[in-house]
Amino acid sequence: MLRFLLLITMGMTTLLLSQASLSNDANSQYTTIDWTDLIPEHDLEALKNPPAYLDEIEDGSEADQLSGQLSSDQFADKDDPYQRALASTDIKAEYNNQLVRVSGFIVPLEFDDEQVVTRFFFVPFFGACIHVPPPPPNQIIYSKFDKGIQLKVLYDPFWIEGKLVTELIENSVAKSAYTMEVHNIEPYTEPPSQSN
Repeated sequence: MLRFLLLITMGMTTLLLSQASLSNDANSQYTTIDWTDLIPEHDLEALKNPPAYLDEIEDGSEADQLSGQLSSDQFADKDDPYQRALASTDIKAEYNNQLVRVSGFIVPLEFDDEQVVTRFFFVPFFGACIHVPPPPPNQIIYSKFDKGIQLKVLYDPFWIEGKLVTELIENSVAKSAYTMEVHNIEPYTEPPSQSN
């Protein structure tokens, strides 16, 4: 399950953001970032190089099923860099108070009778915090959007733009190492490809 979770996280991030640019769009005040930009290098290296024992866990086995029921805090074996990275609240301080644009999925936390969502976790892949254990806290953005967005389905990806802050937020669903005061939300579309 851990191996599956890592593959989903990295695969969806790559798929969704393969065309994203790290530089500012000429017409935008927001810097487009990739989810991996929010992970400190030591955590990213640990996640890219999972320990060999994960290969020994058979898909569908009891160990695999148990790992799917654990929260990221329960992964935090202090002697294992990979397990530490799964629960890491380490952040990239250079993104504090920056205007950024990132794509991902909405996990609703607060909404009204009309399903207008005003508080949500923004995550890199569909099903995070719902069907599988949450991503590492440095891969979750607690988002506030007072205007709200009416969600018809949970599996649609979005772009969000706003001011990113390095602030730890925890609730019964998950823990995030970043927050954002969201200025704009729009349906995800592939960014224009850059010609060389």
